[in-house]
Amino acid sequence: MKISKTNWKYVFLLGPLLIAAGVTAAFVSGVWDPLTVGLVIAGAVTIALWLLYLSYEQSFWGQRSTQASTNALIATLAVFVILGVINFIAVRYPVRIDLTESQQFTLAPQTQQILRNLQQTVKVWVFDPIQNPQIKELLQSYKREGGEKFQFEFVDPQTQPGKAREFSITSIGEVYLQSGDKKQVLQKGGTAFGSDPNQGLSEIKLTNALEEILSTRVATVYFLQGKGTRPIKEGQGGIQQAEKALKDKYYNAQTLNLTERKEVPEDADALIIPGQDKPFSDTEIKALRAYLDRGGSLLLMVDPAIDTGLGKLLEEWGVKLDARLAIDASGTGQRFGLGPTVPTVRRYGEHPITQSFGNGISFYPFARALETSPVAGIEEKPLIWTSQESWAESDLTTKKLEFDQKTDKQGPLLLGVALVRSSTDSTPLKPSPSPTPTSPSPSPQASPTDSPSPTDLLSPTDSPSPSPQASPTTSPSPTDSPSPTTSPSPTDSPSPTDSPSPTTSPSPTTSPTASPISYSVIVSQEATPPALPTTSPTPTASPTASPTAYPESSPTPTASPTASPSPTATPSVPSASRKTSRMVVIGTSQFVTNGWFDQQLNSDVFLNSVSWLSKPDQQSFSISPKKATNRRINMTAIQVGLLVLAWLMWPLLGLGIGGAIWWKRR
Repeated sequence: MKISKTNWKYVFLLGPLLIAAGVTAAFVSGVWDPLTVGLVIAGAVTIALWLLYLSYEQSFWGQRSTQASTNALIATLAVFVILGVINFIAVRYPVRIDLTESQQFTLAPQTQQILRNLQQTVKVWVFDPIQNPQIKELLQSYKREGGEKFQFEFVDPQTQPGKAREFSITSIGEVYLQSGDKKQVLQKGGTAFGSDPNQGLSEIKLTNALEEILSTRVATVYFLQGKGTRPIKEGQGGIQQAEKALKDKYYNAQTLNLTERKEVPEDADALIIPGQDKPFSDTEIKALRAYLDRGGSLLLMVDPAIDTGLGKLLEEWGVKLDARLAIDASGTGQRFGLGPTVPTVRRYGEHPITQSFGNGISFYPFARALETSPVAGIEEKPLIWTSQESWAESDLTTKKLEFDQKTDKQGPLLLGVALVRSSTDSTPLKPSPSPTPTSPSPSPQASPTDSPSPTDLLSPTDSPSPSPQASPTTSPSPTDSPSPTTSPSPTDSPSPTDSPSPTTSPSPTTSPTASPISYSVIVSQEATPPALPTTSPTPTASPTASPTAYPESSPTPTASPTASPSPTATPSVPSASRKTSRMVVIGTSQFVTNGWFDQQLNSDVFLNSVSWLSKPDQQSFSISPKKATNRRINMTAIQVGLLVLAWLMWPLLGLGIGGAIWWKRR
């Protein structure tokens, strides 16, 4: 009889087994079908019958083992209930405590303010089949602060080609920010030179992109066209990619020709001068100065061997263009297939334009160096520096480029600078007399900012007649002219180019064929990534295309004495009222041409410059990157041995002693 009762008790153990089987089948199939529900119900009924059977046995509840088992069961269930409640509260009301010293996992206050004040939904699209843990953690941090207004999604372009086509995805790893109909790229995928790890998604980029895409103000920027500027077209030498990138960022990009329109439009938030191979006329320079005086912003990109006639205007801002070509001998560009005439930059200034670049790479083919000097009312911030292994080369007629301590300038070289001129009610411009020639020179290019330029004296194609002989009379001296526009020339250009040496005069007839690297080649050559030989015609091959037609305007060297400052020279007109204006000067324009624009950080330099120039009232968040404190302990071999002894030997020794004592007392 006891055996039958015992066997009957084992039947009730089928109850938990039936419930486990039903729940497992439901989770595996993902559907609660009648079979799984029936198994769970059968198990529950079996357990209920078992409990009823136990209630009939009065001795069962009175046993001490039953009471102990019941207490243990209730305590276990209570622990599970408490843990469940704690997890529910933690999920419903999450709280994170960042215990790191530098607050590695805490968003900046500026970011938190933007996310808490979101009025419309924004979404980040990450087109990558692999969910990068760092990007995901960053987006989750934004999600916790922004709530339902901030969303993000990882998309595999191969499995969702429609979504990839909607955002025009060309490579894996691209990240876009979307708000309504607006889309803005946050991170590019692989480039022609390979994926750039320095262009990863960061809090700085995402926060500033949120501020920009949520802004209702549309900035209007103008590309200067004509006068030999780079055209907005496809193909080599054009800047269509730069214009398209601005339109993708919802800029109102327009074109402007100062020969047709004598002033910069009032709605111009920024004016972009993408290279220039002909000098500006006095009327055009006057229009540019008037635009800056009323609070305009100018992005000026000047190629080497070019004299735009803006020398005096730039000197009023404390900037002087070096005539020499920047050479990079660091070898960094070799792994990209680039030569020494394409400086590879990894050093940037502390400025909103370059604040998030870190050690990223950008390329500046055929660039000239800049020199700055302090000017009252001008705030100057360097943007781009070459490496220590670079220099400014003055002699480009040799087959082998080597640094000459006498004539060359050792790096690092400044290739880009950002300037801010504060507003004033009545502040005259530099009162230095403008030594405009009073001789009957029909060409406005004979201004002193053009004629003594060392850039033109070094250019064999820019002076195809005995114009080098006029150099002693035009730029001999700081004493002939107190104007700062001519006095620094001996220091900027090597002395052989300032004197009528016999090596200069015959160069116009021999340099196009005998010179392996010449300024005429630099002007015409468009370095493409990677640096390929080009067959584009030389814009300055003919005397008529020369930036300054000295032989035609003044065939005799007697024009220079009349170019000296005279009492009748008109000084710069004082500005009755000037507003705060901005300017960015970069010593090359090829870095934004088609093909170069998408390489590494080149597009970021251009777009950030335009953003800083055109939106001075927009808050640009400067969020310093958080660096983890190095807590590594460097130990000697003896210290490592002692640590191993303390962690292993002493516990084992204590365990052995305890075992010996137990064995003795057993």
